[in-house]
Amino acid sequence: MNVGKKMAHTAEAVRGSAKKALGRVTGNRRMQAEGHGDKVKGNTKQSGSKIKDAFRH
Repeated sequence: MNVGKKMAHTAEAVRGSAKKALGRVTGNRRMQAEGHGDKVKGNTKQSGSKIKDAFRH
């Protein structure tokens, strides 16, 4: 997996965390849920990349 994709997956997880925190602060449950979903999606992509790399080497 190239470095660009790894950074993109990490950025997606970080954006999700920030969105979740912003939703919590403002009391916006929808934004909080979207942030949680984005965070999970980014973390899942990171895990998939790590598994691919493990079998590749």
